[in-house]
Amino acid sequence: MLADDHPFVLVGIRAALEMHADVAIVGEASTPTSLIKLLQSTPCDVLVTDLTMPEASGAVEDGLRLIRRIRRDWPSLRVVVMTALTNVAILRSIVSDGAVSMLGKMETMDELWQAILASGKGEIHIGRSIVEALAQPESEACDLRPNPRLSERQTEIIRMFVRGQSVSQIAAALGCHRRSVSRQKRFAMAKIGVANAPGLFAYVRANGLTEV
Repeated sequence: MLADDHPFVLVGIRAALEMHADVAIVGEASTPTSLIKLLQSTPCDVLVTDLTMPEASGAVEDGLRLIRRIRRDWPSLRVVVMTALTNVAILRSIVSDGAVSMLGKMETMDELWQAILASGKGEIHIGRSIVEALAQPESEACDLRPNPRLSERQTEIIRMFVRGQSVSQIAAALGCHRRSVSRQKRFAMAKIGVANAPGLFAYVRANGLTEV
């Protein structure tokens, strides 16, 4: 089963896998909700999924929570995660599961096939780019560790944001301009070491940075 919110990625993976006679693609999904529905109705041995897929509404899904739900509800399903995230804390949280293979999105299709083969045998496969990221010295990864030095206002803004409030709603609640909120959120994300909203959600869940 394949899951990714980019149609061209799905087409590319399908084309690469169809070259192998001993694999059958039983379904594809492009959102977390459609993936869960597909899993509920269609048996499969291995799931190849992106970590961060937005819902059809555009809402950002917490990729770590999605993977944990899949592992909880389908414990025998082998999972191969493909991600463009480089945050060490997030990568370690996923790899520590012990039953999830992981690849960077820049890995070759040959590497993906090796991960699928390993998963089918009940083993895990970690891509080269992920291994390299996890091997970073602590001095290089210090900005990605928990408890970054966020101001009280930055922490408050992050807490409100991951609870689903928009920048405009946060600005109205705090009595400040939305540009100020955007700037503080950007500063906070830089300190945490993430570059986008999915990465922020995943980091918060991985490290308990705020209570959500």
